[in-house]
Amino acid sequence: MTSRPTTLTIQGATALLTLDDPDRRNILTSAMVRSIDEDVTRAESVPGVNTLVVTGRGKAFCAGAELSTLEQSAAGDFDDVREVYEGFLRVLRSPLATIAAVNGPAVGAGLNLALACDVRLASTAARFDTRFAQLRLHPGGGHTWLMERAVGHQQATLAVLFGERWDAQRAHEVGLVAKVTAPEKLIDEALALGARLDGIEGALVRRYVSTLRQAQQTPDHEAIFAAETRAQAWSTTRPAFVEHVRALRESISRR
Repeated sequence: MTSRPTTLTIQGATALLTLDDPDRRNILTSAMVRSIDEDVTRAESVPGVNTLVVTGRGKAFCAGAELSTLEQSAAGDFDDVREVYEGFLRVLRSPLATIAAVNGPAVGAGLNLALACDVRLASTAARFDTRFAQLRLHPGGGHTWLMERAVGHQQATLAVLFGERWDAQRAHEVGLVAKVTAPEKLIDEALALGARLDGIEGALVRRYVSTLRQAQQTPDHEAIFAAETRAQAWSTTRPAFVEHVRALRESISRR
């Protein structure tokens, strides 16, 4: 592990956040959670950054919480478990577009970290395991909501209650991940996806992200219709929209 358990690098409009504690399978310790918060905050503050990619170094993406943390809760000390939640909730709450580049096992709260992202890409080495039923532990941190949102009720029940574990291909089949790639290509694929937002105004990207998340969570067309209308009206006032419409008109006129 480096001096900090995460590293952050910026490439164009994309920030790459790497969990960097491979010897401990990138578990969500207090230090890891604090470091995630610091790096996500930094990424959000960099002008021009629109996308956050989250991955792990080594063989695991994130193995979740320490067993000692869970054992302490049996004695009535649940505060450390709540702190683990903040490791993935900080990503869930980010206004940036978020991509999980799942390089290996994502277990328990580590699976929550992947679920917290808007898009998930997986290497062929990825594995997805809720682990809660095996430990006779009820899911926490909004895990059931995140799973149902990602794969629907039936598949979420198979994974959460019946303990199904998914390899990358099965995760793709049930819709948990958008794409499966070779391990050596995973980060390049994630960065290439993030690069699609290079040069787009950050305020517009954040409105897209906000509306897409709201649309997923709100089963009410009228509410989303109103939110989209406000956002679209706002976007028509932006200089970039005016410039692109003018360029399109000029292109059409030359045909």
